[in-house]
Amino acid sequence: MCSFVTAIAVTIGVWIGGAGRADVNVFAAASLKTALEEIALQFEQSYETDVRLTLAGSSVLARQIAFGAPADVYISANVAWMDYLVAKGRIAEGSVRPVAGNQLVLVRPVPSSGEGPPTLEGVFAGEAEGRIAMALVDAVPAGIYGKAALQSLNFWDQASDRVVQTDNVRAALALVALGEVSWGIVYASDAMVEKRAEIVHYFAAETHPEIVYPAAAIATSKSSKSMKFLEFLGGDQARRVLLENGFVVRDKKP
Repeated sequence: MCSFVTAIAVTIGVWIGGAGRADVNVFAAASLKTALEEIALQFEQSYETDVRLTLAGSSVLARQIAFGAPADVYISANVAWMDYLVAKGRIAEGSVRPVAGNQLVLVRPVPSSGEGPPTLEGVFAGEAEGRIAMALVDAVPAGIYGKAALQSLNFWDQASDRVVQTDNVRAALALVALGEVSWGIVYASDAMVEKRAEIVHYFAAETHPEIVYPAAAIATSKSSKSMKFLEFLGGDQARRVLLENGFVVRDKKP
């Protein structure tokens, strides 16, 4: 059975009732942290406004918004949690738009005692050893994608007992970086910003659902800047930051 650990020391905030407000309160998937911090700073400088980022697992944030957390913009790491909030009537009509995509990768700590890239069979099959860090496989998008990939490759039943679940993908990456586990399944964008972990395999896109980050304005938002922020996310500056941080950005429609 998969084990579970809570998020360890990563700089990710989660809303607590009564927290102060900014001009734009953005609730976003933890995997967007590095890129979104830069994008938010650019937006603040361009519009002379204040942006507050709350970064955690998409599932955690979606539930908080459903219960009335003071978000103006929500960015999920999958479509399902955005659909959840749409069904709850929490999303402003017509505001949902894709922001970026990502790739799923297998990582290991650096330095590694392994010689060369391992085979997937060597990591996941038979008598393979070493714990595997993943975000919550039934709730957090990165974990959902990772479980789907292992199921598609017929490794899940063999490897699931070695999986250590965390409450977001950055926490899974942190376990790898600290050498607490032998392997991790995370996004390529996460692996790019962590020098203590190395990518050893890219999972083929057809092994898991498409990784899409949709963004939307919250229906109850009183911010005059929420739609401006969404527009900024689709602009050239933000797209460049996302690309530089390992995200996949679709070409703009003509």
